Amino acid sequence: MAHLTFTINYHTAWGEQVCLCGVTPELGNFNENQAIILGADGDNWSTAVNIEDTLDITYYYFIRKGGYTTRREWGNNRKLHITTGRKEFIIHDLWKNRPYHSYLYSSVFIGTVFRHQMIPFPSKYYSQTVLLNVICPYVAGNQILMISGECEELGQWDLKLAKPLSYIDEGEWQIILDAKKLPPKSEYKFVIIDKVTGDAIHWEDGGNRVLAASGAHKGNTVLVEMALLFHYQYFTYRGTGTSIPVFSLRTDESFGVGDFADLRKMVDWTSLTRQQLIQLLPVNDTTATKTWRDSYPYSAISAYALHPIYLGCSDYPLTVKKKQNAFRKEAKELNSLPELDYEKVLLLKIRYGRELFQQEREKVFVSEEYLAFRDKNESWLFPYVCYCYLRDKQGSADFREWGDYAVYDEAALKKMVDTDTEAKEETQFWAFLQYLLHRQFSGVKIYANERGVALKGDIPIGISRNSIDAWVAPDLYHMDTQSGAPPDDFSFFGQNWGFPTYNWQMMEKDGYAWWVTRFRKMADYFDAYRIDHILGFFRIWEIPLDAVQGSLGHFRPALPFWVEEINRAGIPFDEERMVQPFIHEHFLPDIFAEHTEEVKREYLETIGWQRYALKSHCDTQRKVKQLFETKKDDKSRRICDGLMSLCAEVLFVRDPQDYHRFHPRITAQYTHSYRYLDIHVKEAFNRLYDEFYYHRHNYFWREEAMKKLPVLISSTKMMVCGEDLGMVPDCVPSVMHELQMLSLEIERMPKDPFVTFTDLQRLPYLSVCTTSTHDMSPLRLWWTENRELTQRYYNEVLHHEGVAPAECDTALCRQIIERHLRSSAMWVILPLQDWLSIDEKNRNPNVAAERINVPANPEHYWRYRMHISLDDLLREAGFNGEVAMLAER
Repeated sequence: MAHLTFTINYHTAWGEQVCLCGVTPELGNFNENQAIILGADGDNWSTAVNIEDTLDITYYYFIRKGGYTTRREWGNNRKLHITTGRKEFIIHDLWKNRPYHSYLYSSVFIGTVFRHQMIPFPSKYYSQTVLLNVICPYVAGNQILMISGECEELGQWDLKLAKPLSYIDEGEWQIILDAKKLPPKSEYKFVIIDKVTGDAIHWEDGGNRVLAASGAHKGNTVLVEMALLFHYQYFTYRGTGTSIPVFSLRTDESFGVGDFADLRKMVDWTSLTRQQLIQLLPVNDTTATKTWRDSYPYSAISAYALHPIYLGCSDYPLTVKKKQNAFRKEAKELNSLPELDYEKVLLLKIRYGRELFQQEREKVFVSEEYLAFRDKNESWLFPYVCYCYLRDKQGSADFREWGDYAVYDEAALKKMVDTDTEAKEETQFWAFLQYLLHRQFSGVKIYANERGVALKGDIPIGISRNSIDAWVAPDLYHMDTQSGAPPDDFSFFGQNWGFPTYNWQMMEKDGYAWWVTRFRKMADYFDAYRIDHILGFFRIWEIPLDAVQGSLGHFRPALPFWVEEINRAGIPFDEERMVQPFIHEHFLPDIFAEHTEEVKREYLETIGWQRYALKSHCDTQRKVKQLFETKKDDKSRRICDGLMSLCAEVLFVRDPQDYHRFHPRITAQYTHSYRYLDIHVKEAFNRLYDEFYYHRHNYFWREEAMKKLPVLISSTKMMVCGEDLGMVPDCVPSVMHELQMLSLEIERMPKDPFVTFTDLQRLPYLSVCTTSTHDMSPLRLWWTENRELTQRYYNEVLHHEGVAPAECDTALCRQIIERHLRSSAMWVILPLQDWLSIDEKNRNPNVAAERINVPANPEHYWRYRMHISLDDLLREAGFNGEVAMLAER
């Protein structure tokens, strides 16, 4: 039997109780209703427990008031090895609050950058033992935590004689000392040491600690000091990484597209250049049309399934050499292309996958690894394989066209698979591919982590309207709407992504289970993630289905105005004038030029003196787009664009949930409708507009975000970054800081509206700094796009005199990148294109070819690939050494 005495100091409010809950029956079997209530002596709380068996116990403290749990300790449960044989354990605990540096407990750090070999619990104690348990997440992989003190046993402050601690868990260390060799009291400190040099990296802050070993100076006693906090107030970490889509990678073994096997060589390059992170775009399956349109990585057909195009075929060779050689020949031709040929590559990968399926199926389907994968992922895997079969069988990804299977029915689908030979064969094939992809990608994560490299993924804010997720649970989405972004620097008319918006009220009912499951699946492959359009968790830009441009959208949720509020603001509200398109004789020639009379005749009808309305066949942007879909001449394009703009000539947008309330139209000040207002009405509209878009919703949207984000963030140990660009409400930075979410900072996209360029020395520490994103021009292309802006940057930011060069040469690129690497941000993650820009030999001769996406173009083909192979890049010793020196911030 072991006798355990637990003590903890905690200041409670009136009516609060400190409770202890743990794994054994004596500690309540992790049932808080059976937990131990500690006794109080002022702020000191204690209890005693007898445990019969030798075992490892885990436990934690929580606060109860009025029969309800009001607070729990932060982080992992405490762990302690208990030995019986009349051992007495005296355990002094400290309450574990959420640390300021809680980001260090993400898998980026504990599993990668600050990775350590875990040491098992000790099986034996000294007859008189002192156990020190220390929380210290600040120790890098090439460092170790040690204890040094004044007594002889602790080295008399000589670091060469200091004692190392053992790493036992996430940021947690401990050491077992023989109390017989310790004086009753002695001073000591913990210190972080470089493993190679033995030099001190950091002595903990503050005065010396006092080790009172006298409590253990009696037989069979273990004195435990649990959860001691290593004091390191001003700790900062500076990390460096590279962003590159998987499809953009190129190796000698590629099959015309970057894949998960290629990603290992990207890991090798990242490690070689002393970087710690690779940032990727979404890698989920987007196969809806099997055309180049599926190259858009943010329109996945499944929030869980990986894209078959990323299968690294080089890891899975065919045993029939003739077939293997034929595939390699075809792959070599596609791999020699400067850009991705999405359709041919996808076809090649699926054909190769089918050959593998026939070769490996019997062996794979009986393997324990496959069976475990299938059982763990059944909830999404079964709908996915049925969807793939029906998509191909019906020739459409629109499940509404699938007849008996238009509505998801699991029982009917299982019957289909059981009774239809073709369905069974096809569903097995798609499951087989997902297994291979999972096995390969999860293996790449292990490979990367072992080399000190973390993988960062990307979670799209939307789902495809024709996705499996919408098919399986349509009640989780508003299928009668589409999402996008309001006008910003990326797009004058806003962006329309076409995705349905989320039904957050329905999602809240089951604790956001869909999101939690999605995040946990991502944790199989990533150590960090970027939430695409983090603003969507505060509010989303919702666009009517009959609109094409984002300018006719509105925020959801929102607090639209009543008519009375609009009138009180000094705007005499006239629904016909302000909610219907305002079309006046005078400005039509500005839009249509010589085609004005034809437009009046074919597309407009007179409704008053010099006033028109759009005819019914073209009174929405969707109808206009369909009218001109096949007409590509300049005249048709001008008329189409003009009619689109007339549809948006409104000052207010009616709220679809409440017919009697209205939203000011975003960027209404650019409309002719606004220009035709009286001056005092313009001023009143501007005041109302500013109140609506910059003040009215701050607390409301903060509450919306705080319902969702804490639940989702706490569901995994991945580090969280938010893409917070665009029209950012004031409430967003405070929420992100409170939840320790990293913001995105770009020098040429300042969040301060009164400056042209962001001050890189004043970025928030909890941020990711970059030169450009996949939605922007890379550094060298940006330099050529706006000469006036480039000139200002050259003179005012880079502090050069004279006229800016026409091109951004290697010296300028290096200067710009060095400035970013000296920024105050925790992470600097640069596109590979911009890393390559500093070297004349390795930079792409075709500057325009380096752009990944043009967000203003919804028809953009995502096909950028590296112009050199990673194999060649790995051999560039001089360039890699230069990057390595820069990357060490």
